[in-house]
Amino acid sequence: MAQIMLRINGYAYTIGCRDGEERHLELMGAEVNRYVERIRASAGPSGEARMLVMASLIMADEMAELRAKLGSITADGKPDDRLDNQLNRMADRAEEIADSLERPAHLREQDA
Repeated sequence: MAQIMLRINGYAYTIGCRDGEERHLELMGAEVNRYVERIRASAGPSGEARMLVMASLIMADEMAELRAKLGSITADGKPDDRLDNQLNRMADRAEEIADSLERPAHLREQDA
């Protein structure tokens, strides 16, 4: 199992991932950080957990919109199972990352 360091909202997080997924996770972390930066720019500074929750809600809303669009563009009106499964995997992975970020730093370090 590989580990990488993500920097989100000025905080460093050590996150575990499967070997070979490091670059993908770095890109996802950068995307989360962009959401947090946009929220901070529009709403001002806030607590770390609140910023992450707000970013998560915006991302979840965008995923819901994509699912709705996906359903409307398929020929039979049913979502393509492959795309729906991919969206579900993305949501599951985002939840795993959020869960690991919610753990206190000293517990995350013990996992390393």
